[in-house]
Amino acid sequence: MAEFLTDVKTIRQRARAHMEAGAVTEGYKADRKKVLSVLNEVLATEIVCVLRYKRHYYMAQGINADAAKKEFLQHANEEQQHADWVAERITQLDGEPNFNPDGLATRSHSQYAEGQNLTEMIKEDLVAERIAIETYSEIIRWLANDDPTTRIMIEQINKAEEEHANDMADLLKKMS
Repeated sequence: MAEFLTDVKTIRQRARAHMEAGAVTEGYKADRKKVLSVLNEVLATEIVCVLRYKRHYYMAQGINADAAKKEFLQHANEEQQHADWVAERITQLDGEPNFNPDGLATRSHSQYAEGQNLTEMIKEDLVAERIAIETYSEIIRWLANDDPTTRIMIEQINKAEEEHANDMADLLKKMS
């Protein structure tokens, strides 16, 4: 049987010593304040994506609109789930999720671009997904093993963003 790096007795003592810290234990190695700042940027990104996809859902028109609308709505719902996960993680780390609409667009990694027609909407969503994939991949590398819970959450979100990008690329191909 493998040995723990720290004996269980010591872990138990440390767990009792700072119970008010909740999920943040002495084993937490990341810069919590920086992680909270980055997570609030991720939260803003996800909220902006929800808003953009919702607008595209309601504004989509044309012969290919039904398939696109279905994807837009599904993605909006999934982005909302991501925002909820991120907000929950922020509170677990004893932070405050920033839902303030003031500055939402500047905190977001992706932009809120409306698009004037269905093809432009799909392109804007694809660009936003590609931005999220790149920035979330960077966050995953940055977190490494210092905050595995947050890293795993961002990995799960990033996997969905890659699927969203593929969906948008497929829709774009059907448009041409």
